[in-house]
Amino acid sequence: MNIHRFVWTGRQAHVEQRMKRGVARKAGLGAALVLGATALVGCDVAPPEALANVLDMGWPDPVTPEGQGLYNFWVWVWVTAWIIGIIMWSLMITAIVAWNRKAGEKKGYGEFPKQLQYNVPLELLLTVIPVVIVMGLFFFTVEAQQKVVALDKNPEVTVDVTAFQWNWKFGYNTVAGSLTPDGQEYQGIDEERTRLAEETSVDPEGTKNPNPIHGKSMGDQSYLRFNEIETLGTTEEVPVLVLPANTPVQFDLASGDVSHGFWVPEFLFKRDVYAHPENNQQQRSFQIESIEEGAYVGRCSEMCGTYHAMMNFELRVVSPEKFTEYMQFRMDNPEAPNSDALRAIGEEPYAVTTQPFNSSRTGTRDGDNDYDHNARENV
Repeated sequence: MNIHRFVWTGRQAHVEQRMKRGVARKAGLGAALVLGATALVGCDVAPPEALANVLDMGWPDPVTPEGQGLYNFWVWVWVTAWIIGIIMWSLMITAIVAWNRKAGEKKGYGEFPKQLQYNVPLELLLTVIPVVIVMGLFFFTVEAQQKVVALDKNPEVTVDVTAFQWNWKFGYNTVAGSLTPDGQEYQGIDEERTRLAEETSVDPEGTKNPNPIHGKSMGDQSYLRFNEIETLGTTEEVPVLVLPANTPVQFDLASGDVSHGFWVPEFLFKRDVYAHPENNQQQRSFQIESIEEGAYVGRCSEMCGTYHAMMNFELRVVSPEKFTEYMQFRMDNPEAPNSDALRAIGEEPYAVTTQPFNSSRTGTRDGDNDYDHNARENV
């Protein structure tokens, strides 16, 4: 009896060791897959198109290098998540099927399945892997974010963006000589309006409760930008911002009242737009390395009041040659509307991407918010 018991125990010990080695190998393989997928998260290589179409979860196709980096990051994160999920589901299903009571009885185990709580290497591995995954995802998230917010892209066009309830104003601050008709850098600051805005920073003497906000007037507009060439959105017309394709662009954002959000879905990120951005510790500028030619809808992404849903604009990206012609028309015809300038360079004069929403408040209380592009020609 003792001899039989000794032989059985030795065989069991051998089986247990083999099971531990098998579990360790499987865990090591799973760890390698997970860590490899995590490493891919930071890879700038675009995922296979078929894979991206399944895992991008409806994200728009990016039109900027920054957007492409975010898109790649997003898809590879999903790849990592699926690998982790498949491994965990496999382990759970294995535990349910292979280690249940009936399976244990068939294998000669007792009431409880095989216990692995004293497998120190396995426990260490299962502790280290989640920590590495979280640290890897955090690192690559910051890396992708830094590419988006970097201000070292040498912009050739600087646009001043002013948001207000409930529309947009766009102005050209600077344009490089390579994009101007005379080959000279364009400086578009309206000095007279800027001077008048500076005067609003302090209330005149005799004002009741003057300068209540850190010594500044409540009507201070000195932080806003005013340009000679501007496009102003109205309740009758969705503003169209015209920019050159394949050109670095800088956007300088500010709000004339409450908080808004500057969002072009194809950029794959948005920026909040604040009044007094510097006082609110916000960097008002962001840069795009280049934008593909096309027309893209823009939205306000921050709930800003009654007509927030109609606070739209369009980003019209044209060839550099067309943009030069556009600037020539705007400089030669300062009183002409933006629609005339677009028509002059062979572009649709009004927004073509904001359907079914527009900026008009007429009829919205009755739920009639359809956008009739053809009707714009009669405005």
